[in-house]
Amino acid sequence: MELRHIHYFLAVAEDLHFRKAAERLFISQPGLSRQIKQLEEELGFPLFERSNKKVSLTKAGNYLKNEFVLTLKNINDSVQHAQLLHQGIEGNINLGYVGSAMQNVIPSLLHRINENLPNLHYNLKEMENPEQIDALLTQEIDLAFVRMNQVPSGLKIKPIFEDTFSLVLPKNHPINQSNFKNLSQFKNEQFILFDQSYSPNYYAQVMQIFSDSGFTPSISHNTVHASTIFKLVENNFGIAIVPSTLQLGYQMNIKFIELKKIKQRTVLSVAWNASNRNPILENILQLI
Repeated sequence: MELRHIHYFLAVAEDLHFRKAAERLFISQPGLSRQIKQLEEELGFPLFERSNKKVSLTKAGNYLKNEFVLTLKNINDSVQHAQLLHQGIEGNINLGYVGSAMQNVIPSLLHRINENLPNLHYNLKEMENPEQIDALLTQEIDLAFVRMNQVPSGLKIKPIFEDTFSLVLPKNHPINQSNFKNLSQFKNEQFILFDQSYSPNYYAQVMQIFSDSGFTPSISHNTVHASTIFKLVENNFGIAIVPSTLQLGYQMNIKFIELKKIKQRTVLSVAWNASNRNPILENILQLI
C-alpha cells in the first residue's frame, strides 16, 4: 500500500462517486477504479458497496476512512514540525479558547511561552466550548481553554482558574456597589445571558444563582459573545451576569457588581486530547 492509495481511497470515500473523485484527482475514472481495486485486493476485503445507482462505504471502509484521515493528519503534522525545526522553530501549537480566557489566562501563558520557548510558533482561535471539544477530538487544536467540568472519553481536562460572578449594569442604573444588597433587587429586570450552548454547566450555575435568590429570571436575549452582552446592557436592553474577569479590557458605559457572597464559582479549565502526538504539548502543559 502506498500513500497515493490512501489519497485515492479518501477521495472516493468523501464523494461516494468515482467520476467526481477522479476529476478532483485529475486522473481517469478507469484508472481510479483500478487503484481502488488493487487496494481492496491487497487488504483482502471490499471498501465499497457498488451498484448501478450508488456507491457506499462498507463497515470496514468507513472505519478505515476515519483512521486514514487521522493518519494523513499525523503525517502532515510531522512534516510541518520537521520543517519548523529546520527553520529553527521549536514547534507549533494550536490553542482554542473562550473569550474570557483572553482577559488573563491566555496572555499570561503566552508570556511564559515567549520566555521559555522563544522559538515556538503558536496559533490562537476564539471558539465556543462545544466547538473546541470537536476540534480537540479531530486534533484541529492541541489545547482548549473551556468553561466545562467534563469532557468526552479520550480527552483530559484540568481546572486552572476559579472566578467569581459579577452583575453587569448600565452605568446610569440606580443600584451600585454601595446600595446593592442581593440579587432579588433585580427580580423585575430583563436579563441577557450566555446561551446554554456556550456551556450547559455554566448555564446551570447561573440559573442556580437565580434559584438561590428566590426568583426565575426574565431572559430577553441569549448570546455566546461577551461583547454582545455588554453592548446590549450599555443600550439598556437588560442586565447580565458574567464571569468577573470579563470586566477587564472593556471601556463601555457599563458597571460591574461582584457577587462575592454567593457560593457559585465558574472554573476555567484546559483540555487536550490524550492521543495527541504533538511533541511540544507536554512542554506547554507544564507552563500552565
